[in-house]
Amino acid sequence: MTMQRVNRLLLAGFVLVVLAAREVPAQTGAADTIAQKAAICAACHGANGVPISKDIPVIWGQHAGYVFVELRDFQTGARKNEQMAPIVKGLSRTDMLALGEYFEAKPWPDLNQPRAPADVTTDAQGIAASGQCPQCHLGGYLGASVTPRLAGQSIDYLRHTMLDFHTGARGNNPWMAALLKTYTDADLNALALYLGGL
Repeated sequence: MTMQRVNRLLLAGFVLVVLAAREVPAQTGAADTIAQKAAICAACHGANGVPISKDIPVIWGQHAGYVFVELRDFQTGARKNEQMAPIVKGLSRTDMLALGEYFEAKPWPDLNQPRAPADVTTDAQGIAASGQCPQCHLGGYLGASVTPRLAGQSIDYLRHTMLDFHTGARGNNPWMAALLKTYTDADLNALALYLGGL
């Protein structure tokens, strides 16, 4: 998929979010339930948990604590994203905690991504071991609490977000930024292929 097509999809998703946000107050006075608030997320993250673009992360089945931390960071500006900023602006702390619990209760979707080839797997496991990735992201890279699940996440999203940490474009986790700065583009690609295929 070309970057132009991704941008068009993101724009279309954003327009749907804005329209949905305008419709909800007209009907109910506000998005009263967490399910209504979560429905706005579906415009980009997918109504069935499969995002509309491979650059958008899976949030169905992601840990509640991690979802809360990222929503909070989008709201404070610690994590930058033009599409997310207006969506999180009006959320309360209670809303963000409830959204985390809502998405954690959903089943993790199968993105049908292939397993990494054996040589890439061997390289990625060595790279991950050198950074002690399994110690934080736990067995099978399933994460827990405020540590995200990486197994089965979109390969494109993994590659993109690790590169953002590597370059400093994403700065809401200084420890991850410091670690990934030491990796090469080839290292990050191997990790994305490996983790996405789990």
